[in-house]
Amino acid sequence: MDANKYIHVAQGAPFKGSRDGEPGIPSTQQALSSLHYLVEHFGIDMRRSIVHEGAENLSYEIREIVGVARTIRDMGVPIVWENIGDPIEKGEPITPWIRDILHELVDMSSSWGYCDSAGVIETRNFLAEQVNIREGGISISPDDLIFFNGIGDAVARVYGGLRREARVLGPSPAYSTHSSAEGAHSGYNHVTYALDPYNHWMPDVEDIRNRVKYNDSIAGILLLTPDNPTGAVYPREILDEIVHIAQEFKLFIIADEIYAHIVYEGYPRLHMSQWIQDVPALSMRGISKEYPWPGARCGWLEMLNRKKDANFATYCDSLLAAKRLEVCSTTLPQMSIPQVFGDERYPAHLKRRAKTFSDRSIEAYEAFDGCDAVISNKPGGAFYYTIMFKPGVLNNQQTLPIDNKAVRERIESLVHGVTPDKRFVYYLMGQTGIVVVPLTGFQSAHEGFRFTLLECDDAKRAWIFKTIREAIDTYIASA
Repeated sequence: MDANKYIHVAQGAPFKGSRDGEPGIPSTQQALSSLHYLVEHFGIDMRRSIVHEGAENLSYEIREIVGVARTIRDMGVPIVWENIGDPIEKGEPITPWIRDILHELVDMSSSWGYCDSAGVIETRNFLAEQVNIREGGISISPDDLIFFNGIGDAVARVYGGLRREARVLGPSPAYSTHSSAEGAHSGYNHVTYALDPYNHWMPDVEDIRNRVKYNDSIAGILLLTPDNPTGAVYPREILDEIVHIAQEFKLFIIADEIYAHIVYEGYPRLHMSQWIQDVPALSMRGISKEYPWPGARCGWLEMLNRKKDANFATYCDSLLAAKRLEVCSTTLPQMSIPQVFGDERYPAHLKRRAKTFSDRSIEAYEAFDGCDAVISNKPGGAFYYTIMFKPGVLNNQQTLPIDNKAVRERIESLVHGVTPDKRFVYYLMGQTGIVVVPLTGFQSAHEGFRFTLLECDDAKRAWIFKTIREAIDTYIASA
């Protein structure tokens, strides 16, 4: 039985069939009856029920698997964290000249105080200029930028500020922060379009069109380029097709561009402002992956074509109004952006890091080359690698040998009822200590896993790739 209709009546929501009160409004008797029914049959007391309808959609496999890994670590297995995109955790040294800039800013008293609610005005001026000099792009003003405490904070605000009925269509595989926030705001599962593993994880544009055409609740389209978890970088022709769909159905677009400056040689380096045309849009940017400084929690929105749609303009105004309630985001990292981005050494810094991850992606591709059980697409950007198991390869009898009896029993207790790829991930962790993220944890129907290209120790990185490949072969052959 569905408790939701009784909850809605008890809360005074319209209930089909109400005749005693005004049209569409439950009578007092209906509301009281619903309260009694909820308590008796569902154990819910509405005077104390405080859980949002979308709470069950709040999941983040990338972090949730940490709890399991810590348990395995406490049982004596050394853990190799390949689940999360933290370059610092994986040994990337802090660039000395960037560190020097930050040291100088810490000594400035202004870095210790509040800033403007939308962000440090000098930084917003600088970033607006950076947008406006891009070739073939649109222009914005400093008032079209809002800073947040990281992209995660921006994501929560963007979806939380939408009408509950307004849905945002996102990719599958989906990055968990977006899919969870969108699902939580609506109270339903995240609505998705397909990324095609047989076409280098490119968006299925026809699927996007059909999803929009036959679901009039969709108000926006989300894309990540470079993508997380797949590392795909979308060519201009695909971006143009998505823009045309948005124009046709009067949608807005969100682009998570946190990896915009980690694009490998030979792939298109396009910012959203260069391809968005006249569509209202939000670009999400940050410094966590670029400096890199993930602990700074510093991200921002670029609101593009803000004034070309009155409804979108009002929505953007609401984001700033909500930010004022918070006062502002952290001042120090914002202050660093003009000095770091504007430094003549920064382009070389970005180029060096992009080449590093590109070289590592080739190492990973070679490690999985010839593995008949998987589909291995070389990424074009970011610093992740996604392996997909071919359909029908996995089953619920496959295992890996685990010498530690306690660990083996613990893994065996965890794999009941989980998806086949999560079963592999748990066995991989138990045998090798390597922690990867199951692809189904990214709201994907495809089975596989994602790992990072962040390990800085060359020998250890080679061991990780080799060990995962050998584990796949052993696992598939086990049953």
